[in-house]
Amino acid sequence: MTQEIRAGESVESGDKISFREALKIQRWDDHRYYHHSRINQSLHLFSSICFMATYAMLLVNPTAAVMIGWIVAMWARQIGHFFFEPKTYDEVNHATHDYKEDIKVGYNLHRKRILQSIWAIMPLVLYVYPSMFGLLEPATDWSEYIYNLSMAWLWLAIAALTFRTVHLFFIRDIQTGLVWATKILTDPFNDFKTYLRSPLYLMKGELIDPMIHAQEEEVADEREPAAAH
Repeated sequence: MTQEIRAGESVESGDKISFREALKIQRWDDHRYYHHSRINQSLHLFSSICFMATYAMLLVNPTAAVMIGWIVAMWARQIGHFFFEPKTYDEVNHATHDYKEDIKVGYNLHRKRILQSIWAIMPLVLYVYPSMFGLLEPATDWSEYIYNLSMAWLWLAIAALTFRTVHLFFIRDIQTGLVWATKILTDPFNDFKTYLRSPLYLMKGELIDPMIHAQEEEVADEREPAAAH
């Protein structure tokens, strides 16, 4: 089974590594463990474009930005993980699905189900409690309700990011939490670059990324200790 690399530490010595290197490791592990499906990769490409549009619109039209971010971008991303990403034994990384879920730095599928459930129930909560327990000005018409819902969903996104970041401070370390938060906020740009060609592979009939680059890195890692001697 592939050795887990904890962000912020080197494999050999446990010494601290730089923030940039830790970010590189988290991005690489996220790709090689959780993005084998070309459909999932393509959905992430679409999601990244939507999230970049969300960022651009956030200060101009926050309601539209949040709706695009949650309803279109987030669901496209999660559909890929829930329905298309293989749950069988990972031959590339020599890891079971349960193992990968257990070591995931961010939100694994179980945590995502909880988050998505909270998101889904919020429209009903806002309808029953229009002020959202005193946090919002009660809506008087449909447009105000949509605005309040978008604000509630925006605060949910901020809360989810903050909660897991602080949680990682305690179960890992502060750098791991900050690196993860940075990764999440910059994922749209990195995913766009990483999965830009995925639809082309998908149209050629390649449903699963062979992850040749991941296998080549594993071979290189195995050769390094031998070369050192």
